[in-house]
Parts: sequence; structure tokens; C-alpha cells
Amino acid sequence: MTYKSQLLDLLSSRDYIHQTTDAEGLDTLAAKEIVTGYVGFDATAPSLHVGGLVQIMLLRRLQQAGHRPIVVMGGGTTKVGDPSGKDESRKLLDEAGIDANIASIRKVFERFLRFDDSDTGAVMVNNDDWLGSLNYLDLLRDVGPHFTINRMMTFDSVKLRLEREQPLTFLEFNYMILQAYDFRELNQRYGCRLQMGGSDQWGNIVNGIELTRRMGGAEELFGVTTPLITTADGKKMGKTEAGAVWLNADQLSPYDYWQFWRNTADADVIKFLKLFTDVELVEIDRLSNLTGADINEAKIALANATTAMLHGEDAAKEAAETARKTFEEGASDANLPSLSTGGEIGIMAALVGLGFCASNGEAKRKIKEGAVKLDDQTVNDPQLLVTVAAEPVKLSLGKKKHGLLKA
Repeated sequence: MTYKSQLLDLLSSRDYIHQTTDAEGLDTLAAKEIVTGYVGFDATAPSLHVGGLVQIMLLRRLQQAGHRPIVVMGGGTTKVGDPSGKDESRKLLDEAGIDANIASIRKVFERFLRFDDSDTGAVMVNNDDWLGSLNYLDLLRDVGPHFTINRMMTFDSVKLRLEREQPLTFLEFNYMILQAYDFRELNQRYGCRLQMGGSDQWGNIVNGIELTRRMGGAEELFGVTTPLITTADGKKMGKTEAGAVWLNADQLSPYDYWQFWRNTADADVIKFLKLFTDVELVEIDRLSNLTGADINEAKIALANATTAMLHGEDAAKEAAETARKTFEEGASDANLPSLSTGGEIGIMAALVGLGFCASNGEAKRKIKEGAVKLDDQTVNDPQLLVTVAAEPVKLSLGKKKHGLLKA
């Protein structure tokens, strides 16, 4: 489909669009005026992880196309917990924990979006500002009649949990009502006309549009979802053996972040360049024609661009240079991830501590496979006790994971 608006043309050309409620209507609106759109993020941890990066990039694309993004932090909805894609209830946080998480997460958004008072300046809001003051009886009376249990039971977030015979609390069952109410409030407060999210949020987005219209909001409201981003081996984006790939530097170093992208599978690199970088499509097209070992040029371009966007150009250059020294020259570098040992540490504990393995069991398997080296010497004993003196010891897992053990 050919689009008139820069917004949908940009989203389509970079493969963000999975579903739209009314593509033609949104295209017409975006071609003639500034559209305010939002994505919601719950504050369940001090950092978002790379699995949520595509939604951050959606907001970036919205602003790049001349529109206004709203980042909705779920100070209110985090108290409830989104059941989408979950087999069990999330641990509930107190208000102090939620507020601390939001403050920590904001730093990441400031790398991707321009926050100012212009017509297209990004806005960050906390849905606890309106959800926290809702009177329960008023909510039941004013909002409850617009939802039917029959319809709510058809939502994947509910259906899948029940099919797996996993408990779904009444608290979580209310999440979709609160998310729909967010759209209504954002429309009233900011003239918001568009909600975006992952494919698992489709039902919630449609609910928000319908509720907002029924409660006197704008008639022309829109929703856009992105496809589920998976890697070539079918795994959900951002899930690794060593755990989540966090966006905050205090939870994952810029070097490790660079390495995550550098280790992208051949089949994923072009898709990820489109979704997660500002590299021009003409250049991406050139990189897509690389084959064999030459495709490493595309992977390095991906690692450099993603790391520079999140952590800055200097951090990206430093990570690339550290990797070059480590892989090409076999040298240790102070920028490698490090682990303080107190003078000695078991080899399996070191592998887990550096995040190279998720458990002692996995570490033991890797040692038996001959994949672990200390200062470039293969380790064969899973019970080895590593002594660290003044000089750091380099620990390697395979050809791509390297770290330093320090006293």
C-alpha cells in the first residue's frame, strides 16, 4: 500500500506495522496535522530491556515523522500487573519502588526522544495521576457498563492463562479496563488520537478506542501494533541464556550491549538494522547484499548504531575498539566486563557472575565442552579455584564472550 503521510510510509518501510485499526484514516490525518500518539510502559524494574526497544523506536519514528509522542509510565497499572503473555501473576511493588523505577527508566527515553515544549516535543506522564484518584464505585458505574465479561474472556491474555490452568486474579482481570481508561484520559488531556503497542496489546488498544468514543472522546481514534519480534531461531527478542538485555548502563555495560548486537544471527541483521537503528534504507539495502564473512560488516554497523543511540558515540567506539583488540589481537582490555573475586573464585561461579552462563549446571557443561579459557588456556576442571593477584585474569567462553576477573 502506498501512503500519503510520512508517518505510515516510515513505519511501513521499516517493517513496524502488524495491524492497524484504520490505516487509511490514520494516513489521511497524519498527512494534514500533527498526531499525538502514545505507548505505555509498566515500571516493574529499574530498567526496560531490549524486548521493549521496538516500542521505544515506534515513539522515535512518530517524532521523526513530525508528530508528538507520549510516554505513558504505568505508575498506576504497575500496581495491578499486565497478564498479557504471562503464566503467573507478577510480584506487586509498593509506590516507592515504582517511583524509583520510573525515575531510572526515564534516562533511557531521553536518549531516544526530544523532550521540549514544541508542538512535537515528547511528553512523559504517569497514569497513576488519574488512575490513583479513581473512586471504585464511580469506575464501576461510569466505565463498567462499557465492558462485557463475554468479550473480556475472548482476550488472549485471559484465554491463554485459563487454558493453561494458571490462576488469573480479579486484580489482573481489571488491567484491560484501566489500560482502556488511559486512552480516554490521554485523549481528554492531550488530544491523543493514537495508541501503539506490540501485537499482544491489540485487544487492549481496540478496547481503549471503543471506550474513549463511548465516553465522549474523539471519533477518529487509531491503533497500530508491531509484529512480535523474534530471532531467527524462534526465540523472543531480548531473551538470552544469560538473562535479559537491559537498557540501563548500570545493569548492562555498553560493551555487553554492543556485543549483544554484534552476535546477531545472519538472518536477523537486516531486520534489526531497519527496526533498531537510523541507518538509511539505501545503506541497509547495500548491507543486505553482503554474504559469507562480509556480513560481519553489517553486524558491526548494527552494534555501532544501536550502542551509539543508547549510550552515545564515544561508548560505541570504545566498545568496538575493545572488541577489536580482544578478538583480533587477543589482548585484555579494561573495558571488558569484570568481576571482583576477593582474590579467588570457583570457575563455575565466575562464569555465572560475569553473566556468561545462567547456572552452575550450564557452566559445567561449557567447561566439559572445552569452551572455557583462562588467559587463553582451556579449562578442563569444573571445580577449578581461580586465584587472582594484582593482574586481572581474562576469562573467555567461546570466541565472543570475554571478561576480566579482578582481585
